Amino acid sequence: MTALLVVAKSLRQHLVSTGVSVLAVALAGGLLMAVWVLKEEASRTFSSVSGGFDAVLGPRSSKLQLVLNSLFHLDESPGNITSADVAAIQANPSVAVGVPIAVGDNYKGFRLVGTTPDLFERVEYAPGKNMTVLAPGRLFDGEGHEAVLGSFAAAQLGLRPGAQFHPYHGLLYNEEQEHSESYVVTGVLAPTNTPADRVIWISLAGLQRMSGHRRTASEVSAVLVKLKDPASGFQLDMLYNKRGNRLTFAWPIGATVAKLFERFSWVEQVLGFICYLIVVIGTASILTSIYNSMNERRREIAILRALGARRLTVSGAVVLEAATIAALGMLLSFAVFSAIAFVAAQAVRAQTGVVLDALRLHWIMLAAPFGVIAIAALLGIVPAIKAYRTDVADGLAPVS
Repeated sequence: MTALLVVAKSLRQHLVSTGVSVLAVALAGGLLMAVWVLKEEASRTFSSVSGGFDAVLGPRSSKLQLVLNSLFHLDESPGNITSADVAAIQANPSVAVGVPIAVGDNYKGFRLVGTTPDLFERVEYAPGKNMTVLAPGRLFDGEGHEAVLGSFAAAQLGLRPGAQFHPYHGLLYNEEQEHSESYVVTGVLAPTNTPADRVIWISLAGLQRMSGHRRTASEVSAVLVKLKDPASGFQLDMLYNKRGNRLTFAWPIGATVAKLFERFSWVEQVLGFICYLIVVIGTASILTSIYNSMNERRREIAILRALGARRLTVSGAVVLEAATIAALGMLLSFAVFSAIAFVAAQAVRAQTGVVLDALRLHWIMLAAPFGVIAIAALLGIVPAIKAYRTDVADGLAPVS
């Protein structure tokens, strides 16, 4: 009980330095947990986003570029494939559904993607879940200039059923490249928490026949493929990737997306090193704060010793004080972590449409607090040794 009283009194007496140390630990711990959790969640979530498809067929290009453009709507289209290629993959006995898509236009930065009703009627983007249009809207027709908006795109653009807009040519918004055609919004999709939420969906024919697209009116950007048997992907991979040089069959999607994170693994390592360095600096601030105050505590320590406190009790109180400061900082670090994770998750959603579960429990949320507290306690041994060696007679000597 004596050690606890000594710690409480010391924390009150050195409130400013204690507060600074607590804040330093909170920032360090919060940043460490945020970087780790966001890295893990991004890898897990992006690798699991497939829109309900097993593969993508497109023009000759890298598999990653094809997947990013077709499913995540992030990269530029590597080119087009012919209607004969579409018919061939759809007729393949291994294919359950082949949904063609065409890209090439935008409205204020949100992509227009031409497709067929099969995307909404025959494909589940998650088990038991189809992309559905919220009442009172409806799906676009197959020929007219109608559009259905993803939930995020509709919210950002402020468009509702009945509204009209003019698309712009290209994937980048340029006011000087407005199309003459106007489109009527017929509905808004229910949120899916996937990249589909950032897309303006129109009929495939509507996009192909838009002004400026006449040369490619019979072509599509890619075909999203759902296989009858996932194992048959090996056969199609051999057919398109190993024996031909005109088309690319991106399969499996999860493994393809994982390559994106492999490319930037060095960034994760650098960020991790920075976070660990910040943790060291944060815990070192505790050591500095306590150690620098030891001269002020000499008389207090001497008095405690004179009243019967043992050397181990006094030095143990110093270690406990360091651990307590770290514990308070790590409690506050969860607020820092939540703030960083929320902002980062919102940024990822705005750019990709993918929703990260940034507050999902991870082992780092237990390991980080215990680790930081243990490091602080170890560093607290340094000033504890100084307290242990304090001479009672010197400490009680009058100050001239």
